[in-house]
Amino acid sequence: MRDLNNKIVWITGASDGIGKELAIQLAQLGAKIILTARSVEKLERIKTNLAGDGHLVYPMDLLKVDAIPDAANEVLYKIGTVDILVNNAGISQRSLVKETLIEIDRKIMEIDHFAVVALTKAVLPKMMAQKSGMIITISSVAGKFGVPMRSAYCAAKHAVIGFMEALRAEVHSDNIKVMVVTPGSVQTNISKNALEGDGKKHNVTDPLIANGIPVEECVQKIIKGIKNETPELLIAKGKEKLAVYVKRFFPKVLFKMMTRMQTT
Repeated sequence: MRDLNNKIVWITGASDGIGKELAIQLAQLGAKIILTARSVEKLERIKTNLAGDGHLVYPMDLLKVDAIPDAANEVLYKIGTVDILVNNAGISQRSLVKETLIEIDRKIMEIDHFAVVALTKAVLPKMMAQKSGMIITISSVAGKFGVPMRSAYCAAKHAVIGFMEALRAEVHSDNIKVMVVTPGSVQTNISKNALEGDGKKHNVTDPLIANGIPVEECVQKIIKGIKNETPELLIAKGKEKLAVYVKRFFPKVLFKMMTRMQTT
């Protein structure tokens, strides 16, 4: 996948953050982008500013998981194939377990896990038939260890990593690559858009996010990972990066660290 020129790349959550920046940088490399999110207006503005031509806006509400297969079939009918699927859309959380309504747990799991599974399954037959393709899923370091105030988010991100690891083994002989990206704090609106326990938007940028990795830098690393067909890509710094390795080798130490962690 070293040459991305004329590759058809479908990106969910393309109206902001990592998804938007991926669309910009991949288009500069000659890729044809399918932009998906809920806001047609935002997607159209992004499309207008993308390098090259042949890009497509396809709005979708990924919370409507049952509608995803038909939507994917419509996209495939229009453009013929998808070379790279980027499952980027997602939503985070800022609330204690005891304060989180069960419908919020379900909503986060639907968007961050089941929508990813549904869209992946919808494009998989075409990739298997053509014996090529790449499926990229943006998980999180929260998919590697549990963090206070993020229970539902951590659950969904853990789940999607497990799903993609199983899928990677299953489709290896079909020449389909599966890449999982586990970013730490990146300078996006993820904490502003996060849900509180009652479903309200958090509307606050966490200090970790404000001081996180610039989104342009994060996307540069993702594109390098695409070109190298990296199975799992950790993009983090400082304590977040360290925590991934502490969990692997000294889990009891990490568990104690989490009990002392101050989160917002």
